[in-house]
Amino acid sequence: MSEQQLPVAVIGAGPVGLAAAAHLVERGIEPLVLEAGPAAASAVREWSHVRLFSTWGEVIDPAAEKLLAPTGWTAPDAAAYPTGGDWAELYLQPLADALGDHVRYGARVTGVSRAGRDRIVDAGREGQPFVLHLTTDGGREERVTARAVIDASGTWTTPGPAGAAGLPALGEKAAADRVTHRVPDLSDPAVRARYAGKRTAVIGSGASAFTALATLAEVARDEPGTHAVWVLRRGIGGSTFGGGEADELPARGALGLAAKAAVDNGHADAVTGFRTAAVERDADGRLVLTGEDGRRLDPVDEVIVLTGFRPDLSFLSELRLGLDERLQAPVALAPLIDPNQHSCGTVYPHGHRELSHPEQGVYLVGMKSYGRAPTFLAMTGYEQVRSVTAALAGDTESADRVELTLPETGVCGGAGLFDDPAATAQGDSGGGCCAPAPADATAGATAGATAGATAGGGC
Repeated sequence: MSEQQLPVAVIGAGPVGLAAAAHLVERGIEPLVLEAGPAAASAVREWSHVRLFSTWGEVIDPAAEKLLAPTGWTAPDAAAYPTGGDWAELYLQPLADALGDHVRYGARVTGVSRAGRDRIVDAGREGQPFVLHLTTDGGREERVTARAVIDASGTWTTPGPAGAAGLPALGEKAAADRVTHRVPDLSDPAVRARYAGKRTAVIGSGASAFTALATLAEVARDEPGTHAVWVLRRGIGGSTFGGGEADELPARGALGLAAKAAVDNGHADAVTGFRTAAVERDADGRLVLTGEDGRRLDPVDEVIVLTGFRPDLSFLSELRLGLDERLQAPVALAPLIDPNQHSCGTVYPHGHRELSHPEQGVYLVGMKSYGRAPTFLAMTGYEQVRSVTAALAGDTESADRVELTLPETGVCGGAGLFDDPAATAQGDSGGGCCAPAPADATAGATAGATAGATAGGGC
């Protein structure tokens, strides 16, 4: 079989991976989607209780919709906001079903390379197909070959730690029974009981943290003693709670306002400029957070760590990737999304050129393409794979064309102030783009999601 007859391997049957497969089918190219989980969107299903702050109209890919149309699928109300569970059941699983045998479940990719060439070898490299090693649910090892690789495996399995140095805080792993790195589903009675009437530390400053604060505040109204301690590495300023009413994604703005209301109404206390160094247990078994500056916070019963995500690059170690040394994003993309530098609105739609690597035919797309940078939108991923699949089909004109306008975030970490403990309202304004501090909102304001539509809370 010639290399052009081989399929394009797509790693991950999540929103962007399935969109990539739909675009490949539209281009007459065979996709092979490799999904580690037992169903489509396995990662999305793990945050099924969280509501997206993007509407249905913003999280359905056009090529996927065309593929679904002949199956009798009916698009949900474009103006409604789905939960993660809605997204998986009403769109992503039907899309995977429409792709049929192009999707393999229980197939975890453990390595990717060039056939017969490790990353050192130059001779004949580009003429060799890609080889992917898989482990199936039954523990059997396989290998498949492909003409190109689109890695849309996301970052869900590798959340950031509590430790401010990028490493787990001392004692964080030992306290795993009291520490979670996900937004808890407080509508589940068993989960709710874990936090009701308890004191909980929430570490993080993005949309996930907003969601946790807003939902804990809802519990606090019914369960006396429920209280949150919001731990931030920087100060509170005009951009801390997002863009508020200035955000072009209204539900995202409302989410920040709900978090602000949790603080204003006394359901949460904010601790600023705190960089966690250790998680210790007191004599009663409660957890005490210690900062790098020596501060010790009052004991808490639970800790929710929501410090973003990072890409798992371990199975790509034999490929020649061009990644930014800080963000672990493609070199050409990194300056556009770096929260240390860019201002709001500077992340423009991008495609195959920004996503390319020294290893031709390999693309990291979706949340994984952003590396450790925050604020990824599903529509960005759809535009990425539209461009990448056009490039793989040889349609450079279409691949280079921009077919998406992104909304302003209303949130800013630019001008080198991202994660700066001294970044107050005055400092934030130096970023040059943020909305003024949002007005008060009720704690019951809509709580939008993080994981599907965005990765966190930078710009």
